[in-house]
Amino acid sequence: MFGRNQVSDKDLSKAVNQRLMRAGAGSQSRITAAIQQGTVTLTGALQYAIQRSPLLKEVGRVPGVVRVVDQLTLVDRKTS
Repeated sequence: MFGRNQVSDKDLSKAVNQRLMRAGAGSQSRITAAIQQGTVTLTGALQYAIQRSPLLKEVGRVPGVVRVVDQLTLVDRKTS
């Protein structure tokens, strides 16, 4: 790993959270990103399954992200 221009987990956390907000994950969904050595673990609940793939792709595009771990769940929408 020496000689590589690595992004600190703190800086990566800021960039990932900004990307999540721009992708709309902050407004209606509660998504949390935990970062450890470039690996981003996303947890939280999504309203729709179709939201998953775009979020994972956006986070994966952040410079410094090595891997994205998906631990997202879907909100159980019970009808009355």
